[in-house]
Amino acid sequence: MGNVRVRPDTGKLYFDFQYRGERCREYSLLADTKESRRRMRRVMRQIENAMALGQFRYADFFPHSTKADYFTALENGGSRDTSASHYPLFSDWTATWYAENKIRWREATRESNLGTAEKHLTPRFGDRPINAISKSDVLRFRSDLAELPGKRAGTKLSAKTINHTIGVLSMIMDEAADRFDVDNPCRSIKRLRQKRQDIHPFTLDEVQLVLDTVRDDYKDYFTVRFFTGMRTGEIHGLRWKHVDFSMRQILIRETFSKGRFEYTKTDGSQREIDMNSVVFELFEKRSAAIGPKRDDFVFPNAAGGPLDTQNVTNRVWYPLLRYLDLELRRPYQCRHTAATLWLASGESPEWIARQLGHTTTDMLFKTYSRFVPNLTRRDGSAFERVLAQRGLAAEVSA
Repeated sequence: MGNVRVRPDTGKLYFDFQYRGERCREYSLLADTKESRRRMRRVMRQIENAMALGQFRYADFFPHSTKADYFTALENGGSRDTSASHYPLFSDWTATWYAENKIRWREATRESNLGTAEKHLTPRFGDRPINAISKSDVLRFRSDLAELPGKRAGTKLSAKTINHTIGVLSMIMDEAADRFDVDNPCRSIKRLRQKRQDIHPFTLDEVQLVLDTVRDDYKDYFTVRFFTGMRTGEIHGLRWKHVDFSMRQILIRETFSKGRFEYTKTDGSQREIDMNSVVFELFEKRSAAIGPKRDDFVFPNAAGGPLDTQNVTNRVWYPLLRYLDLELRRPYQCRHTAATLWLASGESPEWIARQLGHTTTDMLFKTYSRFVPNLTRRDGSAFERVLAQRGLAAEVSA
């Protein structure tokens, strides 16, 4: 007996029935509603009646199915080619892959991977067996992605988005390769070159100007952002139980984004930020003024909950920058500002990397070095001193 089921990953209905000793699943674009179920059950009864009378022809009901030719050959007296049904359809395998792997991912990663599969991958490859996807198919798919509109009017999908989409496809096919002994068609495809995103940190004078001008109820908030390098989700989710006054540290243990608490971006993001005197005194004053409980937010909204990122950005941050006639940039630049100020002050790169949640200093030097003359020098004086010590050049002043 056949059934009408719903896919948990898409919410769409599909037929699930046995034919000639094989399980068949045929997917629809219908959402799970009473009317849609009624329509599909009606078709399912027609299929069962046709089978009972020996009049069922697979292609009559599912002419566009990848199994249509296979069953037509059997119906016309051909031999059973088991290889045709040995491999699952991409849509079925993707659902299995997601269900088995989602436990490993943060909620944001789950949403991203599932969204990519539903929006781009399943519509393109869903009805194909996993062994029928070739490298040329993927390359054509990537070229088609490049023609899709981007988020902003007049733009195309970015190289970053395209790389992520092919990356998810590669993860799906990598797992399939291990389990079904098929080739991963993405394996030798190189990533598209992504444009380097320049950072725009504030100078110390600009930081002072912002803090002298910002609304009083947000002065402490932005002071902490400028002088700790915390990410947006980290500061919005910061609770008093993660402020250690005895060690003068902020404990980064979770992040708040899209209405939920999650584990930090990476394991390396689990860290302790050392509070300088400005930040430490600020926390002491706030704590003394409000007498917080452990689960209270350090920077709550009017209702006592966490701040809303869009509200802070659009109603406080951008209006302030326009008022000060400063270049518009995301609040995330506060994090870059902290890094460049630390570097310019001569702090240890290893210490700075730990404060930012980087496991190595590679990202530090790659991202910030051009903003720090004391670090990059650019004047050759250090080498001149070495030469002078060897008697190969005139002495230079320290």
